[in-house]
Amino acid sequence: MSQLAATDVVAAATHLMRAGQWAAASALLNAARTDEPAEQFTLALARAEVAADQDFAQQTDHAPAAIAAAETALSASEAAEPSREQAWDLAMVKLRKDYSTVLFGSRADAGELGARSQLLIADAPDDARRGAVSFYAGVMADNLYKQSEVAFAHYTTAYQLGEKAGDDLLMSLALRHLGDHAHTAGDLVLARQHWERSTELRQKVGHLLGALAQQTLLAVLLRDEGNVAGSRALATEVNRWARQVDLEFIIRETALLMD
Repeated sequence: MSQLAATDVVAAATHLMRAGQWAAASALLNAARTDEPAEQFTLALARAEVAADQDFAQQTDHAPAAIAAAETALSASEAAEPSREQAWDLAMVKLRKDYSTVLFGSRADAGELGARSQLLIADAPDDARRGAVSFYAGVMADNLYKQSEVAFAHYTTAYQLGEKAGDDLLMSLALRHLGDHAHTAGDLVLARQHWERSTELRQKVGHLLGALAQQTLLAVLLRDEGNVAGSRALATEVNRWARQVDLEFIIRETALLMD
């Protein structure tokens, strides 16, 4: 029987997840077996991350069961070797899932999400993790609490920490939303700079959903710059891609631009 470290399996599953192949990523993680409690948690956490990512992309609801399994695995792992990072990572996945649920459901149910993000910022074990939750604090401030200036500050922090940690995906996430603020302010030049760089970074790490979402924004920008034909052409290509992986919200947004 072939043997691989759990971290190698998770790395492969992460690439599949970023490519929009959530079923394949889950199948790979489910096929992996280990007797080590720490590795069992590593695999369970990755299953929860894949489920939460799919739930956000396709508005499914796989994450609750996967998160519950990860909580069980964390308890077993902590009995053998307590890990601050493990507990933090699981709390972060839960925050992401709860944010997704509120965003696509009743935004009046935001509750304590903002407070939870602040606790995770304070408890983050390193810059990359602090940057990741700072980004989510930003989107919550923007989308749930309508606190634009607070959101901008969080995005700036997330970008700076992502750059410091060498985290391309985190930088791309921050630039997407910094570009949105520039676009809202009417600065199309700065918006293009941020959105093009964000697109490049997402393409670099193989993040299909992210790249398509960014190209949708570039199609919006082309329209706003007066290039309606270019906007329609780009939106048409993005729409074709989105249909292949069932990304309904991108399909809807690009359909509007195609018309």
